[in-house]
Amino acid sequence: MKRNYELSVRGEFCAAHRLDGYPGNCKNTHGHNWGVTAYILCQDLDKIGMGMDFRDIKLMLREALSSLDHACLNDLAPFSGQNPTAENIARHLHQDLTHRLAQCAPEARVSRIRITETPGAEVTYWEEP
Repeated sequence: MKRNYELSVRGEFCAAHRLDGYPGNCKNTHGHNWGVTAYILCQDLDKIGMGMDFRDIKLMLREALSSLDHACLNDLAPFSGQNPTAENIARHLHQDLTHRLAQCAPEARVSRIRITETPGAEVTYWEEP
């Protein structure tokens, strides 16, 4: 039997963005307190029964979010040539965390990233394995 464990940690960052080409007010620079939930998939447990230490996942997420925090997202390289929508931010963070996990926990993988732009408005991004 194949067992899967999906661990999740939450973080947040504050940042501004604008949506070029948007027909409404979001075309203007404005800010959000973005919520982020990272989901990590593990299949094996270590000798003490953990798929991965929550502390390690939290650290990786904090490091990934630090480059976005208190920035104008439109000015950052990951969003060059594309709007920093919640969808594009989720994809960027999935890729960032995938790279970080490969360095320290290659047996684990990012299963999905959920971004909350405002209360009640969320997007979830995942890639098929």
